[in-house]
Amino acid sequence: MPRERHTDPADQEQVTTVTNVQAPKAASRIPSPAQVTPLQHKARDRSAGDVPQALPDTPPTPPIQVTGAQSLVLSLESVGVDTVFGIPGGAILPAYDPLLDSVKVRHILVRHEQGAGHAAEGYASATGKVGVCMATSGPGATNLVTAIADAFLDSVPIVAITGQVNSKTIGTDAFQEADIRGITMPITKHNFLITNADEIPSAIAAAFHIAATGRPGPVLVDISKDALTAKTTFSWPPQVDLPGYRPVTRPHPKQIKAAAELIRAAKKPVLYIGGGAIRSGASESLKELVELTQIPLVTTLMARGAVPDTHPLHLGMPGMHGSVPAVTALQKADLLITLGARFDDRVTGDLASFAPEAKVIHADIDPAEISKNRQADVPIVGDIDEVVRELIGALKDDIDPSRFTPWRERTTGWKRDFPVGYTTPEEGLSPQYVIERIGALTGPDATYVAGVGQHQMWAAQFVDYERPNSWLNSGGAGTMGYSVPAAMGAKTAEPDRTVWAIDGDGCFQMTNQELATCVINNIPIKVAIINNSSLGMVRQWQTLFYNERYSNTDLHTAIGARVPDFVKLADAYGCVGLRCERAEDVDATIAKALEINDVPVVIDFVVERDAMVWPMVPAGVSNDMVTVARSMAPVWDRESEGEDD
Repeated sequence: MPRERHTDPADQEQVTTVTNVQAPKAASRIPSPAQVTPLQHKARDRSAGDVPQALPDTPPTPPIQVTGAQSLVLSLESVGVDTVFGIPGGAILPAYDPLLDSVKVRHILVRHEQGAGHAAEGYASATGKVGVCMATSGPGATNLVTAIADAFLDSVPIVAITGQVNSKTIGTDAFQEADIRGITMPITKHNFLITNADEIPSAIAAAFHIAATGRPGPVLVDISKDALTAKTTFSWPPQVDLPGYRPVTRPHPKQIKAAAELIRAAKKPVLYIGGGAIRSGASESLKELVELTQIPLVTTLMARGAVPDTHPLHLGMPGMHGSVPAVTALQKADLLITLGARFDDRVTGDLASFAPEAKVIHADIDPAEISKNRQADVPIVGDIDEVVRELIGALKDDIDPSRFTPWRERTTGWKRDFPVGYTTPEEGLSPQYVIERIGALTGPDATYVAGVGQHQMWAAQFVDYERPNSWLNSGGAGTMGYSVPAAMGAKTAEPDRTVWAIDGDGCFQMTNQELATCVINNIPIKVAIINNSSLGMVRQWQTLFYNERYSNTDLHTAIGARVPDFVKLADAYGCVGLRCERAEDVDATIAKALEINDVPVVIDFVVERDAMVWPMVPAGVSNDMVTVARSMAPVWDRESEGEDD
């Protein structure tokens, strides 16, 4: 079965042929805003989690004569775009002239196209709106690829707009030519190559619709330079025909009925909640379902905040570095109510031994995910919020929560006996303590954006997430360098919200140039560098599995010479640079950072080098092998296996 997000919306080749291309002319100014009725998105209450929206209806606008570049900018205005992250270059340059005159679209000049892509992701993940990035042809476009892949794997709605060489030179290895459409085909929901200026409005409208609906994801629109300079007629809305693209959002009643029957019959059910619940905006309905059924729940790395961490039935995060209660509950459950999760290998461990006694209800908006890794007893295709609301309706009159009381008591006991914790080092600063204090002093209204590695897992473990979209990270791709530009995008989208980039010293060095973007554009993010002078997660694996042979993991950022000195680097960018090396200074340092809201703040937390992420399930083994610390496993795995079966 083809994946929903791989479906060709038009079921036909999107390459168009240009006829009567006009010679490039000096760009004329964009029509005034009064000439176009924009398609503005209404402000939405984000407290319950927002979801990407399809294009709303808009009154038709009269046709006007413009260039393709002007048509592009007018189209972006008409779909409600207010921010674009990008870098100009030769092939996309015609679009930048009318963009200068737009009073509705703010362009933020980044320092690297990868930063533009991650910023668009951060913007989208924080708001539920489609994020937008722009780049020129060739290397500009290929620099977006990592961010596009990241958005694809994490179902983030972004539209990437790239310039392309003149249509007549496509395929000739022209200067800065790259087949970005072919390159990104496996990592986009859909992509377009536009060589006719008349096609620009319909392509933009279709791109935003595809990115935001069904399973969200990235869409690329590649536009040749001659299409941008050619004359065309602009009117809105354009005609958009997507005959092969019909995402199913409403679940089938028979499947809901079958799922309800399994829930009523279960003795040890678990709500296994994934990132699809966040994208769907299902937080309120999920809380209602939990209250109705009193079934314990887990939230994956991509679903942190879907249900508040402080809810008494929340067992934590499952997976390789999940909590013991969450991992164990999935293993010992007799029913998994899987909502927007995909049975990722980091959650299941050895798939054959995962949740061996459990029946599976699997709900997802992407039919290709259902039964892909684990066979579903009851498959449900639909939007997670709609699925949950239908389940509530099917259960509310006859569900008996007392049926699950013995199971709840057991899971509560696991929470009591095996909390996520850490050992305070005799010397040095505990990284877990630093992150725990950032969360405690900043509070749940902030947005926390992590890079990839040990600090990512600690941030997922030691900050309480009480609302959806408060936790942003690179889950599927595991992209180092995500944090700073994604935090920049999130802060741009929600300027009144505190945004922390919790980063590692390795990740930070990949994209810290975007601090210049933040300073120049008044985007005052706060950066906490968890500096162990190492590629920490790699070093942890070398400690555990490679006899402590530390090959190429020393970054020299804190031990001995500071290369670079992060405080001096922050100062050079125009940020406030701080350093903290003692536990007794942590709170004061964080408090000082929270008081500064006019420029970015960078804190170099020099932490213990040998700290490790626990609990842990080594890659490829059964989740029954979960360890709470080195060589320490839950007691039932060794002494009382029968008691908990």
